[in-house]
Amino acid sequence: MNARKSYAVFGLGRYGRSVAKELSANGADVLAVDADEEIVNDAIDDIPFCKCADVTDPETIRQLDIASFDVVIISIATDLEASVMATMLCKEAGVKTVIAKCSSEMNCKILEKVGADRVIFPEKESGIRLAKNLISSGFVDMLDISDDVSMVELEVRPEWENRSLKELNLRKKYGINIVAVLENDQVIVNIDPDRPLKKDMSLIVIADTARLAKFR
Repeated sequence: MNARKSYAVFGLGRYGRSVAKELSANGADVLAVDADEEIVNDAIDDIPFCKCADVTDPETIRQLDIASFDVVIISIATDLEASVMATMLCKEAGVKTVIAKCSSEMNCKILEKVGADRVIFPEKESGIRLAKNLISSGFVDMLDISDDVSMVELEVRPEWENRSLKELNLRKKYGINIVAVLENDQVIVNIDPDRPLKKDMSLIVIADTARLAKFR
């Protein structure tokens, strides 16, 4: 398992708060920041480390030591100027991954231009789902089918390369059911169990959520 990552969430509206709360509930190191002191005080019961600060101020970014965080989620889509400034400051500070929430397709393009590594449409991806994907180490994407069952896109691990699904027997070993293989943007549902896996493939699997947690 990868070392525990640290996250900073800028903006504690409904979306940002749900992201920060879910990450924190799953044991991640989370710093939540908002410019509204009342919002910060209201969120502190769910998110232990909250701070009232202006993330468009370079000095604030320096004081937060933002470069020490693995991922920064910028959830202030209602203020494009603030989102742009926060994104630029984080990338200039050396943050490896900046995820920015946007309110329109044009805004997303702008945020990508100024350095956002990933942009999010709240209408398409909930804050809780984003958080689950972030904490699901080794999973490219994760979707809850029910309270107990999830479907994930799983990267081919180095130790699986050049070995077939029949040889690996992942269902017996981990209790996961492979329903498709992704290769070159194509979804292959008629899976050849004897075909060796390649590094650039990924697997679509369905499994009990608790088993997936152990699998990580």
